[in-house]
This record gives sequence, structure tokens and C-alpha cells, in this order.
Amino acid sequence: MGGTEHLTVQREGATLVLTLNRPEAKNALSLPMLVGLYDGWVEADRDDAVRSVVLTGAGGAFCAGMDLKALAGRQMEGQRHRDRLAADPDLHWKAMLRHHRPRKPVIAAVEGHCVAGGTEILQGTDIRVAGESATFGLFEVRRGLFPIGGSTVRLQRQIPRTHALEMLLTGRPYSAREAAGIGLIGHVVPDGTALEKALSIAGRINACGPLAVEAVKASVYETAGMSEADGLAAELKRGWPIFDTADAQEGARAFAERRPAVFRRE
Repeated sequence: MGGTEHLTVQREGATLVLTLNRPEAKNALSLPMLVGLYDGWVEADRDDAVRSVVLTGAGGAFCAGMDLKALAGRQMEGQRHRDRLAADPDLHWKAMLRHHRPRKPVIAAVEGHCVAGGTEILQGTDIRVAGESATFGLFEVRRGLFPIGGSTVRLQRQIPRTHALEMLLTGRPYSAREAAGIGLIGHVVPDGTALEKALSIAGRINACGPLAVEAVKASVYETAGMSEADGLAAELKRGWPIFDTADAQEGARAFAERRPAVFRRE
């Protein structure tokens, strides 16, 4: 498994856990963190034993966005990773899930600050859990900046436009309860238990047919901008082949025999 000084990687069964690990800076984005994130997404895509990914943060915070002190000084930690960025100038956008969508479901486990770039990365995840004291928001306009991580496009597709515009244009903070109320997150749990809840959800996903799970996720995103007729056609094209897989046959046998299914991704 990979990882860098600001991004740790570990396995919890069939779940890959990526932890933003710069707690002294509320996990503000750094070059080592971005490189580690990108490598984590690639690892999850390539390893068939990985069936889900949980993204979380260390030290009671998720991510406070870009390191503005480093940005003001035109320098970021981890200069030894510069060759990676030079080789792939799009790496940071892939890391932040702006230009990359993992094949496996991604569950965010949020504690504490999840603001600016943190809220932008959040929009690239599939399922979202937050501790009750978590804070969300897109603060960029308050600092004369633009939320260029995808929020002016994605946010209005994920929550009602009136809420998206208020969040984007005021730059104010949102509590976890308020974020859940507008649909930005799905679960609010007691502080300190977001990761536990996310792993529980991941476990349920991992018990399902992996080919079916990946096809369902792909279909949801693929059809989001289509007309109903085009979307239904695309769904049939992607979904019908799943019925011919060994996984589908195992699922049917397990149901008939009233036992848990054992899927081998075939």
C-alpha cells in the first residue's frame, strides 16, 4: 500500500481507508497529501480485492482546504513530489476527485472542519457521514477566491440551487445538521463515530456483488444528465450484462438456499 507523509493508507477488510494526515493544519491540502490521494484512488481502482473506499481525516478534522499560507508564499510542503506534478499537471484535480471518479463507492467520514477544498472534495464522494460538530462551507469568496474544485458545477446538481447559491455566495459555515437538511450529507452521528459508521456502510456494500455495485454506481453518474428515455436505454445497456455473470448466479443460488452470498467478482 502507498501513502505519503500527509496521507495514510490502510485496509479494513475489503475497504481501503485513506486518511488525510496533517492534523496540525486541520488537514489543509499539501502536495504530499494530493499525491497520496491520487495514488490511493488508483490503488482502489486497480485492486479487485478492494470493494469500497473510506475517506477521512486525522486529528478530529476532515480538511480545511488549500494551505493559504503556503499559497501566499508560492510554496507548498513536499517539494520532493514536484516531479509527480510535473509529469502529470492534472494530478491535483484527479486527487480532489474533480477529474477522476473511482470505480468503487467512496464514503466520506467527516469530523470537524470540512470547508473550502474539503467541501469540494466531499462533492466527489458518493456517501457522506459526519459527526454532529462537523462544519461545512465554501469560504472562497470571503477571501477573494473562486471555488475552482468543481463546486459551481457540482453543488447545484447535488442540492437545491437556492441552497447551492447561498453556500457559494455567502461563504458562511454550515453545521452538520444544516448540511444534512439541504442534502449535502446523508448521516449525522455522535462526534468521534463518523469513521465507525462509514465502515459499517462500507461493510454492507462489500457484502454485495462487486460487479453489480460498480455497474450501479457507473449508471447513476452516467445517466444523471440524460433525458429519461436516453437514461433508461443507457441503464439497460450497462445493467443487462450483469445478469450473465457468475456473481449473479451465486446471488440467485444463495437466495434460493437462504444463505449469505459469496461473491468472487466474476
